[in-house]
Amino acid sequence: MLKRLCLLAAFILVYSCDDGDIISVELDFDDLPVQTCGELVFYKEKSDPPETISIQLGGTTLTDLLNIPDNSENLQRTFAINGSSNRFNYRTYSSLPDDPFCNDIPSSDLNILSDEESESGSITTITSIIEDDNDGIPADFEDLNGNGDLTDDDTDGDGLPNYIDFDDDGDNVPTSAENPNFTVGTGLEDAQDTDGDGIPDYLDADDDGDGVLTRDEENFSQDRNPLNDITNTDIGADFLNPEVASQVSATEYRAHTISESYEILILADINLETYIQNDFIFGTYTTSSSRTETPEFN
Repeated sequence: MLKRLCLLAAFILVYSCDDGDIISVELDFDDLPVQTCGELVFYKEKSDPPETISIQLGGTTLTDLLNIPDNSENLQRTFAINGSSNRFNYRTYSSLPDDPFCNDIPSSDLNILSDEESESGSITTITSIIEDDNDGIPADFEDLNGNGDLTDDDTDGDGLPNYIDFDDDGDNVPTSAENPNFTVGTGLEDAQDTDGDGIPDYLDADDDGDGVLTRDEENFSQDRNPLNDITNTDIGADFLNPEVASQVSATEYRAHTISESYEILILADINLETYIQNDFIFGTYTTSSSRTETPEFN
């Protein structure tokens, strides 16, 4: 009886998993970063034991995968594994070589012990993007009308929603310089309101309430920066001094830098000799960039 139970346990261990997929090895790469190189290989590697998993995608580039269409929340693409342009490989090594995928000239000795390639299946990439203006206010707090849609809150009407507009009120003074004073505990309750009109400075086009728009209080240097126009050093910039109401009309906005954080979730249906798995989570590749926009002046 003991022998039969041992054989049954061995059978279960080798040939089954929770979702019924056949498995005889474990691809344990969960906590490792997804790396990329060339046009286009995603891979994970570890040294103990020395193993790699890799995905090659032909006919596309990383730029293609990051190019989310306008008005879309994400970009999903699926590639059929075909053994030539689109491939999934699991390799073991006697010792992990340096840059096994990214050398221009492959090493003459990669120390490969085994190289299993998926015979069929598919690879799916799902790209999402988070954009931010880094103005010190979390995006959720820039949903002024509270409808859950960040894209329809545009205080200055410059075409950039507040969550990606580093100057929410269009006064050419960055929101972060108008002391929104955000904290996790109090939110925006302590935001600066120079003229006490109930509108915080970062949303107030006339911060000192003197009848002259903040962006037009450039009395010394017309450089789209009211912060450096100071008549009375004891009070500070003229746009915060109600006693100074002279005006030099602004004609354009400052350039805006918008940060972009991308995530590419990579899934695969794979069919290796020792491992068959649907919806295998290869991992998430992350990268970041930025773009610059100068809104049309209004």
